[in-house]
Amino acid sequence: MEQTGTEMLASRWDFPFVLGGMIRMAFANLPDWVKVIIFGIIASVAVWTAISWLRGRSAPLT
Repeated sequence: MEQTGTEMLASRWDFPFVLGGMIRMAFANLPDWVKVIIFGIIASVAVWTAISWLRGRSAPLT
């Protein structure tokens, strides 16, 4: 039986593990003030999205 292409078996945790490592490497050399600003922007977008989603769920159906 021949293998075609570059098929590889991987666990479901490989992609998140690699993605987390890449993010950690990207932010490793940045100054702390840049990390705080980026984290603040991401956190504010997450809070805004959660509030918008909750408001949409509590809106009356028309």
